[in-house]
Formats: sequence, C-alpha cells, structure tokens
Amino acid sequence: MFQAAVQLYSFRDQCAKDFVDVLKLVSIIGFKGVEPAGFYDLKPAEFRKIVNDLGMEVCSAHGPWCRSEEQIPEIVDTLGELGLSTCVCGFGPNEFRDMDAIRRTAEMTSVWQEKLEKQGITLFQHNHAFEFDLVDGRPAYDIYAELCPKMKFEIDCYWSANHGKADPVEVMKRYRERTILIHMKDGVLDPDIPLIPLGSGKLPIPAILAEADPKLVKWVIVELDNCAIDIYRGIKKSYQYLTKNGLCIGNR
Repeated sequence: MFQAAVQLYSFRDQCAKDFVDVLKLVSIIGFKGVEPAGFYDLKPAEFRKIVNDLGMEVCSAHGPWCRSEEQIPEIVDTLGELGLSTCVCGFGPNEFRDMDAIRRTAEMTSVWQEKLEKQGITLFQHNHAFEFDLVDGRPAYDIYAELCPKMKFEIDCYWSANHGKADPVEVMKRYRERTILIHMKDGVLDPDIPLIPLGSGKLPIPAILAEADPKLVKWVIVELDNCAIDIYRGIKKSYQYLTKNGLCIGNR
C-alpha cells in the first residue's frame, strides 16, 4: 500500500511564518511523510528530528536540487543529514524546447546520475507539463528518458496530463519501471484555474495509481501549488480522499 505524504511547498506562505507549526498541522492531519522545499530557519538535521518526533518521515526532498557537478559533495552531506538516498533534479522549458536542448539536458543529468550513484544516491527527475509537449512528433520526456536510461522519475501526475493534451494513465504505465515517487494534485486541467482537493477534479487518480509499481513507489505525495479553497482544508480533504478510498495509508 502506498503511504501518504505532503510536499511542504503547498504551505510555503505559512512555512515562512512558522515552519514548525506547519509540521505539527500536517502530522495532525495524519500524513506519514513530508517532502520539504527548503528548511527556513532549521538545519536539515534539526528538521529531520522534528519530523521524526512528530511520527513522520522525510520521504524525499526538493532541496538540495542537483544543478551542477560542483554541488555534489554538499548534496551528499545534506542528504545524509536528512537520512535520504535520493536526490532531485528538474529543469525549465528551455532545456526541453528542441532535440538539441534535450540531448544537452540528458548528457548533463547522466553525468550527475553517475557521480551520485557512486555515492549511493539515486537521482530522480521531477516533471512539469512542458516536458510532455511534442518534439519531432514525440513527447519530449520520452526522448529524454531514452537518452538517460538510468534516470529515475518522480512523476507529477497532474502535470503529466499536460493540461489535457496527454493521458496521465498512459504516462505512468510507460514509466512504471522507473518511477520511484509520485506527486498528486487535482484540478480541471486548465493552467489558469486554481487546483482543488484530490478526487474533486478531472485527474483519474485510481487508474493512475493502478499503473504504479508498489515495489518501487512507497510514497504518494500531495502537492497543491495553489488551491481554490483554504490550503489547509484542501490538503486535509486530499489526505482524506486518498485514505478513505484505500489508495494510501496514513497515520490516522
């Protein structure tokens, strides 16, 4: 059974005011894990201790991001403090705009992947929507995946739908053997309309999760980059949707 986690970027405004209070709130909701996007006034080891004391785990982290070879020693140290053996990377539209850009991006990330692998760390890539635009008649992400065959993925299922232009179920099926983390959000697949709690939008969440490999994926991570309702309510309703429908387990 997948375990429910939350990407703390969802609470970024609240985290800037009282990060520890946010951690307490998500533990009360019942999440088993958290994925930070920064540590605010805490050191990584302090953050991990607070999370563990609240009965949760650091499931992965959006920071440190791997952006260059020079960062790798610092990345290894920080991940060690967090108790993690995975590292994130991600890119902007320019890195996927055409075949030459994709090749350069794949070559660069393959170098990072090899160096991190020697340190016992698995590199994974987090997507947005533009990676699923077509380049030479194919999704850019398919080309990228072929060019760096050892790369693992944290599939953001909502963005993988590319605003309704792609099938997120088929995307998960295609990347099943390389997906190690899942981001889940929901909405009407219109980039100009705010997100809504899981289960109340157009994303076929049960069908997507049915294609994921539970041997590789432990965490389904809720992320609402924005929300049409109060963010705390939106995250809580999303957690309840996942757990009450038997899609994930939590602490409550």
